[in-house]
Amino acid sequence: MEKKDIKSLTREKLTAAITQMGLPKFRAGQIFSWLHQKNVKTFEEMTNLPAALRTQLSEQFYIPQLKIVRKLVSRIDGTIKYLFELPDGERVESVLMHYKHGNSLCISSQAGCRMGCKFCASTIAGFTRNLVPSELLGQIAAACEDSGQRVHSIVMMGIGEPLDNFENVLDFLNLLEDEKGFGMSHRHVSLSTCGLVDKIRELAQKKLQITLSVSLHAPNNERRDQIMPVNHRYPVEELIAACKDYTRITGRRISFEYALISGVTDTDECAYQLAKLLKGMLCHVNLIPVNEIRERDYKKSSKESIRRFAGILEKHRLTVTVRRKLGADIDAACGQLRKDSAQTGR
Repeated sequence: MEKKDIKSLTREKLTAAITQMGLPKFRAGQIFSWLHQKNVKTFEEMTNLPAALRTQLSEQFYIPQLKIVRKLVSRIDGTIKYLFELPDGERVESVLMHYKHGNSLCISSQAGCRMGCKFCASTIAGFTRNLVPSELLGQIAAACEDSGQRVHSIVMMGIGEPLDNFENVLDFLNLLEDEKGFGMSHRHVSLSTCGLVDKIRELAQKKLQITLSVSLHAPNNERRDQIMPVNHRYPVEELIAACKDYTRITGRRISFEYALISGVTDTDECAYQLAKLLKGMLCHVNLIPVNEIRERDYKKSSKESIRRFAGILEKHRLTVTVRRKLGADIDAACGQLRKDSAQTGR
């Protein structure tokens, strides 16, 4: 019999599995607490369970662990970048960032990405598979254990497209917020999507209190088609309509991520088009100077271009921030460590 990943089971699913084994429901609560609050690595550590039950659990389930393959620490701001190895040998990245309001961990949702955004390193090494809930949680547990620091918020902007891994991500969010588990409010979670319109609409019906970040990166179909293949399937008009419905249904403000690429997306014309596109929406615009990668010839905008672009948006009464670059000396943007690892075999 193939063993099952017990840490990916929500409390409801774990309770169902335990009762099917003929055990009382309270055992599920005990096991869940050991897994998600005490973060045990073996069933033998569950000392308030009978020895026979621990043996029974080890015969039917396993507790997956992530291994730190590489760790880079920024000398500039203390940002920590991890390359994790998953149980099957696949590798993903996480980045632990320090802010005045607390520590934020950027996690990956897939091993690779199939969205194909032209300016992103995550897609270069190719897509292998989705991550399961335990592997999403495992990035948090491993970063906390290694750094000795608490994580106050989660950013799902690492490798992969979270909404392309919809069911696993929903179970992860369930586990993350569970009061018997990690206990993190969804208000401290930001989920980034390149614009899978059908999944945005499905997510809206869940009415979760997460922050939805939409990677827009261009204000019109012509420019977005050039840099984001997803736009061929879901053009800008459909994406914005879904976003408006999302804010209406959930009452939550959307954060639009906008990569500033010199001569491509940072022109005055683009700024005016973006202002018109987002007029009247419950939203925030986060301007991101593009990360330059070896395999692409895109260049980040000058400081003057960034100031001018932001100024145009602000004149049109949009709330704008420019993302502060953290971990600049360790290439903290996700995708680069995994890509290099795939190329070198290390």
